[in-house]
Amino acid sequence: MIGVILAAGMAKRLRPLTDTQPKCLLTVGGRTLLERTVEAMRQAGISEFVVVTGYRADMIRDFLTSHYSALHFHFLHNADYEHNNNIYSLWMAGEVVRGKEFLLMDSDIFCDPAVVARIAQEPESALAVNCHKCGEEEIKVIVDADLHITEINKTCRPEDALGESVGIEKMSAAYSQALYRELDQMILRENLIDVFYERAFERLIPQGHTFRVVDTTHYYSYEIDTPEDYEHVRNQTILP
Repeated sequence: MIGVILAAGMAKRLRPLTDTQPKCLLTVGGRTLLERTVEAMRQAGISEFVVVTGYRADMIRDFLTSHYSALHFHFLHNADYEHNNNIYSLWMAGEVVRGKEFLLMDSDIFCDPAVVARIAQEPESALAVNCHKCGEEEIKVIVDADLHITEINKTCRPEDALGESVGIEKMSAAYSQALYRELDQMILRENLIDVFYERAFERLIPQGHTFRVVDTTHYYSYEIDTPEDYEHVRNQTILP
């Protein structure tokens, strides 16, 4: 399995913390978010990585190559990162992972490594979900009786949602093939470069391709978007 890490964004909401470095190189408990992501994937048995960079790309490349000489990294540069969203970075990763099994993570997720291992060991395409009452801003997930996703977006009714997507997904080879067909359509023909990649996941559902959700509520995970988020995770008494 290949690990895909999306790390192109500017993280404007985290300024001034990100004025001179990318979000993923912020430290929590003496380790960068990027280091924690790579280590979690490595503990799950992954040794080959695709890292899509953009803002401060050289800093990310230098950090990884200097810290992990035994791992294999494919670096892909999203040069127009200021004008596109994570769907475009995921589409770029298809240069390496199209039609292959892979594990996807954004680089701003602070989580217990056990979450990553739990998703990686699933036999089918799987997505981590924290089950809690949701509001308007979360990427919410609605499922059927077999825990397969029927809807995933920010706009579905919060009261219908099982919970919030954590941002960790395993793609089977078959799902990967279907995903990149859909991403080609969205990026190359519809120019949908500035939306979240979950839009592609949702468009695949009526085509018969979806994820089984895995309840990871009992594991710690937190997405860092603002200085307040960063302070929250830094103030955890026990760090994963």
